[in-house]
Amino acid sequence: MKSKIILPLLFALLFVAANGMVKLASAEESIKDFPFVPGEKLTYKLRWGLLTAGYAELEVLPYKDGSGEENWHFVLTIRTSAFVDLVYKVRDRVESVTNPLLESTIFYKKKQREGSTNRDIEVRFSRENLTAVYSNKGQAINPIKIEPGTLDPLSSVYFIRTHELAEKMEIVRPVTDGKKNVLGRARVVRRENVYVAGTKYDAYLVEPDLKDVRGVFEKSKDSRIRLWYTADERRLLVKIRSKVIVGSFTGSLIKVFTPRTISTESLQ
Repeated sequence: MKSKIILPLLFALLFVAANGMVKLASAEESIKDFPFVPGEKLTYKLRWGLLTAGYAELEVLPYKDGSGEENWHFVLTIRTSAFVDLVYKVRDRVESVTNPLLESTIFYKKKQREGSTNRDIEVRFSRENLTAVYSNKGQAINPIKIEPGTLDPLSSVYFIRTHELAEKMEIVRPVTDGKKNVLGRARVVRRENVYVAGTKYDAYLVEPDLKDVRGVFEKSKDSRIRLWYTADERRLLVKIRSKVIVGSFTGSLIKVFTPRTISTESLQ
């Protein structure tokens, strides 16, 4: 198996974050009762056909800055399975910290270990200057201008959960990885039942626009990615499916830990 086969699978969850954008709300419309709390952990199985290619976890951790203010701290980890490790080992960790109302990002980090690739990326955001500064292993590039309310790729997947979805809704949000600032767009296609790990969910199907996405997606004219969020108040991302030049893959939610109930739901 070559890297071009496994990378689209692992890129999918990161792409979800980069394109799960929601129309920017005004300060008066900000949602304070979030459907997630520190301690929540979502575990996904990543499949390439019948092959279990790896696992991913989305987690909300407690975080306080130097002044004692409680901010949101999101973490995504991706790891390949033992079999895939033999040909292309992946151990990625992505972190995002935003302000308490999830209005804008404070900083974004990505520790990338993929085969021979070794990167330690940090992006510092300035709300006052509307800039973002990208650095890799301490080597910074020139700041880029960002829009008010800009989020990073990871926090965007949580921001979508703070809003009620509806069919035909257009989803828009400025987002940056520190190198390029884009206005991500996605469309809520329809509400439908979807089966994930043997469980039926009432969910909304969301399709992001891929035109600003480079890499494996741009090489295929019929490339597409589909996301399913539950239609309840939790708005969990339960399934990811994509078709790219090297085939199709699926990410399925298999476990949910919610500290509200102090229990673990196994969906396998």
